[in-house]
Amino acid sequence: MDGISDESRTEAKKTKSKTPRKPKEALLKQKSPAEFFAENKNIAGFDNPGKSLYTTVRELVENSLDSAESISELPVVEITIEEIGKSKFNSMIGLVDRERVDAALYDDYETEKAREKRLAKEARAQEMQAKNVALGKKVKETHATKVAKGRGEASFYRVTCKDNGKGMPHDDIPNMFGRVLSGTKYGLRQTRGKFGLGAKMALIWSKMSTGLPIEISSSMRNQNYISFCRLDIDIHRNIPHVHLHEKRENKEHWRGAEIQVVIEGNWTTYRSKILHYMRQMAVITPYAQFLFKFVSDAPDKNVSIRFARRTDVMPPIPMETKHHPSSVDLLLIKRLIAETSKQNLLQFLQHEFVNINKSYAERLIGEMGPDFSAKTAVKSLTSQQLVRIHQLLRQAKFDDPSGHCLSPAGEYNLRLGIIKELHPDMVATYSGSAQVFEGHPFIVEAGVSVGGKNVKQGLNIFRFANRIPLLFEQGADVVTRTAHKRINWSSYKINQIQDKIGVFVSIVSTKIPFKGTGKEYIGDDITEIASAVKYAIQQCCVQLKSKIVKKMQAREQQERKRNLSKYIPDASGAVYNVLKEMARLHAAKKIRYGDNDVELLRKVSENLITKETLTEKLAKHVEQVDYEMALEYATQSGVSEEPRETIYIQPLDAENKMIDLQAPFFVFRVFQ
Repeated sequence: MDGISDESRTEAKKTKSKTPRKPKEALLKQKSPAEFFAENKNIAGFDNPGKSLYTTVRELVENSLDSAESISELPVVEITIEEIGKSKFNSMIGLVDRERVDAALYDDYETEKAREKRLAKEARAQEMQAKNVALGKKVKETHATKVAKGRGEASFYRVTCKDNGKGMPHDDIPNMFGRVLSGTKYGLRQTRGKFGLGAKMALIWSKMSTGLPIEISSSMRNQNYISFCRLDIDIHRNIPHVHLHEKRENKEHWRGAEIQVVIEGNWTTYRSKILHYMRQMAVITPYAQFLFKFVSDAPDKNVSIRFARRTDVMPPIPMETKHHPSSVDLLLIKRLIAETSKQNLLQFLQHEFVNINKSYAERLIGEMGPDFSAKTAVKSLTSQQLVRIHQLLRQAKFDDPSGHCLSPAGEYNLRLGIIKELHPDMVATYSGSAQVFEGHPFIVEAGVSVGGKNVKQGLNIFRFANRIPLLFEQGADVVTRTAHKRINWSSYKINQIQDKIGVFVSIVSTKIPFKGTGKEYIGDDITEIASAVKYAIQQCCVQLKSKIVKKMQAREQQERKRNLSKYIPDASGAVYNVLKEMARLHAAKKIRYGDNDVELLRKVSENLITKETLTEKLAKHVEQVDYEMALEYATQSGVSEEPRETIYIQPLDAENKMIDLQAPFFVFRVFQ
């Protein structure tokens, strides 16, 4: 040992210190649901500030509709978007405005050279415009070149939604808004929502973009106070952070909910989408009244639109239903077993699924094998036995589920909504019966309109899923592809290029087969849905074809009548001149005529028959021939057409008040 030099020991220590250390074991981390959606906000429709503003409006409006419909109350929804300037926003959060010290530090900084170039360009444009005006040429209005807006120059908006729904229990409000994936709408039923997030995602976006809390006011029926809650969400723990939660006096006996949230957004780029959404929502829910307002410091940007209620007829409330045996998977079977109150396998099959009665459940159990019996405890089933049950449920034959749990808008409401918002020249609607895909019932309703206000030429597609508009990714949707590629419009006397065609298709189901992460369109790879959509549109087109043909016939009839009537004066004059000449020759005894002709000539000579008489007779003949041709067409086309006459209903009492309902073919008088 003593023979080892100090240098050798030092070298040995250096070599030892370079030995690689063992890496620390990776720690398992868990994300809360709120944290997941905050990091993947594009999944819920919060891709950018503009889309986030649109999605916030949509979520709040749909929550309000659900709330009012749940108590069979005709919805009244008021939505207001208030633009908040930078100074006002800073004062809201207690931040003092600060002037820029180093202007070149900012990304919207304009160098002196760039500014001179921009001003020179504007001067040349103004000079050119002045020359064109002097020459009398038509010039376009020029706008000043906009200076680039910096990335940090965000726009903020206060979104407020007020409704007349059922309100929320005082103690439940914090969890209803401050805890993601908790709510009252989970279960197998037709729902408007896509993810079950509702206003929670708007709160998460508010937390990320402004840091401001959400404010909720709510009051329920027979409640003498208003619940007020100001809260935000602890994203990492997925729990509400309550700032203020109190009861306030309800002097006006108001019932409903009012939600107010401040978020970053972009009204300029998504203005048309938001207004288009409100218009389509008014189409599919004509029994609701919407008041939309956009408020800005610049009065010319303000918007106020009222979508009036057109009908009092509301669709039924969607019912929760049980799962169809062919639609379940292994995980769902395990969950149903964990949640069921039934003890044995027979009761479980009979009560947890639709379309399985006692006798059929016994047949299924017999087919499962000797390890199963009617009295087998469901809680003690092994994994192998669960797989056997799952395999049999997928292979066995079951009756299709009924559509009684679904709540379509209804053909009546769809027609009213189209007429109210588009004012078309003609419209046809169709509501199909319930059909099934992968064990889930669905109903397709369709409407096709021709003409209208603010409708572009060609096909205008309006898509709805569970009575909410779908505005994005239209090209890949089953409705768009069917309308463009699978309908021969010309065979229905409709010009696909020149006519203003509105195609409305609404699909309702307990499971909408959305495609893509944003759930914005329905793919056309499901044969049952694609066929149902095509058939529904075709049925509307058949109705329109008969109307168009009748309209064409009426136009041709009017044209024919107009042409015949145009020649009546000339024809009657010519005939009268011939008769006068015949009468003169007969009086001079140059030509002799029969007794019938002599009587006619006598009346002509005595001016009992004049040119005006012949004109009147010919006009009546044209009317008669025109009517007979119309009857012949109606008989050939299978329409029973009888002469109509005005019928007047005499009042029972002169003092009675009455309302007349006018229609093209009758007046329906209602006595009060």
